[in-house]
Amino acid sequence: MKEKELELLEILESHGRIEIETLAKMLNMSVNEVSEMKKSLEQSQVIQGYSTVIDWSKVLDHGDITAMIDVKVTPKRGVGFDQTAERIYRHSEVKSVYLMSGTYDLSVTVEGKSMSDISNFVAEKLSTLDSVISTTTHFILKKYKHDGVIFEEKSKDKRMVVSP
Repeated sequence: MKEKELELLEILESHGRIEIETLAKMLNMSVNEVSEMKKSLEQSQVIQGYSTVIDWSKVLDHGDITAMIDVKVTPKRGVGFDQTAERIYRHSEVKSVYLMSGTYDLSVTVEGKSMSDISNFVAEKLSTLDSVISTTTHFILKKYKHDGVIFEEKSKDKRMVVSP
């Protein structure tokens, strides 16, 4: 991969909505060159998509619950963990699946309308897979930082005042 492509990817990772003209200036390239490079990276699926980080706790009537589930799996001959991971990530409530080192094999992030929804997903869809040995579910109570974005950062100038 070329140095300019790496530079472009690093910029886009933290500023996905940056204007192409600004990118061209930052990379010291023409708008057409940057546009073609970006298009090529999208077509080769190096760039998988663009996302926006939203603090859903500030949106009225949006009460989704998020859970991170540790999954211990028996790998299958010839496919390892891939087949089980694919069966898991095909479910609409699953937001991410990662192969992990350590005590558990897969880390699965799931969203539901309630803890009961997530509990049902684990009991009916996840735990019933042949290769799943065990699961441990962790419910997210509050997000402080997500994808590099700090939520509700406290001002450094605010100080706690204690009355005598």
